[in-house]
Amino acid sequence: MPSDRPSQAVTHPTDNGKTAGHRLHKFLIPVPKLKPPIDPALLKHEEERAEARQNRVADKITAFSGSMLFVYLHIIWFSCWIGFGVEKYPFGLLTMIVSLEAIFLSTFVMISQNRADAKRQVIADEQWNTVREEDHQNKELLQLSKQILALTKEVRSLAGPAGGGKRSD
Repeated sequence: MPSDRPSQAVTHPTDNGKTAGHRLHKFLIPVPKLKPPIDPALLKHEEERAEARQNRVADKITAFSGSMLFVYLHIIWFSCWIGFGVEKYPFGLLTMIVSLEAIFLSTFVMISQNRADAKRQVIADEQWNTVREEDHQNKELLQLSKQILALTKEVRSLAGPAGGGKRSD
């Protein structure tokens, strides 16, 4: 007998309804989804940076090389290389490959650090502009306060000694 309700597949409680393909994709491409930056200057900086293809490539390589998948792949690669006897003990070719990889990865780490420094500089510049604007506003407020004080004194002097502002109870 057909039911009016759609059938619900049994899922693991921690899956939150995600398919196996989605979980596998998340494992294979573990790029963290960060909250978008709130600072408009930082958003503009990110948009300008994303316009260059080489920056997008460097960001993706840095994100992948900083993931656990990268570590797992290297464990498998080294195990297979040694286990299947691709070369004899001193592992000269493997050493050369790993050394070249380390050179390139250190370069990507420096690129990532430079990008982080650029972000910090954008934020610092924006904060400095805010401080200057607030300083200007504070000076204007002080001038207005002085004008209000001068006008208050003038009103009191015009009111004379009889209107000294004291009430009789």
